[in-house]
Amino acid sequence: MKSSKQFSLRKNNSFNVKSICPIVYFPQTLSDLESLPDLSLSPFYILGEGSNTLFVDTQAPIIIKPDFKGIDITETTDNYFVRVGAGENWHEVVCLCINNGVYGLENLALIPGSVGASPVQNIGAYGVELSDFCVEVTWFDFSSKTLTILSNQDCCFSYRDSIFKNDLLNKGVITEVVLKLPKKWQANLSYSGLNELPLDTSARDVMNKVISLRQAKLPDPDKLPNAGSFFKNPIVSVDKLTSLKNIYPSIPFYSQDDGTVKLAAGWLIEQAGLKGYCKNHVGVHQHQALVLVNHESDYGKDILALAQFVQKQTYKKFEILLSPEVRMVTSHGERKFTDLPIVDWGK
Repeated sequence: MKSSKQFSLRKNNSFNVKSICPIVYFPQTLSDLESLPDLSLSPFYILGEGSNTLFVDTQAPIIIKPDFKGIDITETTDNYFVRVGAGENWHEVVCLCINNGVYGLENLALIPGSVGASPVQNIGAYGVELSDFCVEVTWFDFSSKTLTILSNQDCCFSYRDSIFKNDLLNKGVITEVVLKLPKKWQANLSYSGLNELPLDTSARDVMNKVISLRQAKLPDPDKLPNAGSFFKNPIVSVDKLTSLKNIYPSIPFYSQDDGTVKLAAGWLIEQAGLKGYCKNHVGVHQHQALVLVNHESDYGKDILALAQFVQKQTYKKFEILLSPEVRMVTSHGERKFTDLPIVDWGK
């Protein structure tokens, strides 16, 4: 199995911060996974393309970077089934499907990251989530060194969450994902921006519109390092929304099927006066307040300090606690945002 010691992760995280791991493993086969050393007593982190990861410390834990490749499309009378290796790039899979007349993933175009990371985060955009299509995840269990097939229900998908962030955290690795896409396709144009398209629009036109919308509001991480949306959109009660509307009549909100309400985190951050805020070479993006950007800092702790400041200021104004989408990785492994010490970055 390919591996590398004292491996720099700078080009493997979209925040472009310095961090070095003692060793990185690149498993490509079941045999590679079986030959991994026992990591039960060592901190480690499973890394995709690093587009949703913040390395808080300059020293990272052991890294496992799955490199399972392959895309296979089969069909039945009513559906297409797309079987994809965890190491494939998500957006490239979306494009391949569209090019082959397999529709449904177009709303998820241009989401950065690997296919293996997509169920972990239950990626979503423009009214669609991965859980709408994911029917199987192949899982390698570290303790038993066996492969298991997990169903959609087994994955316990919810908003930007799954079993892989909870009960199965660090207990194994995803090797393959199977997506089910109905042949009877209908465009999902419910999201703002897409509702401008004609009802008879094509899947390719939807994909192109999604790409255009994302490029217009999200900075290119190759030009301005970032991880896209840093915080989740908070879910609140109807009573909380009512109290907020009394003060902010134009507050945007999205009613949920369970009777709760989703608010726009970017709007909250902007109303807290933080859009364009900058300190210690990191900041809140000047056009999209949901995006934290790295102007020229070498250190993940500066991004962490900014995130903690944004959380504090928005809570002070709205009494709503924002939670990051981005995963926090220290030298001791992944940590919950709330468990990290408050970074003092001066006045």
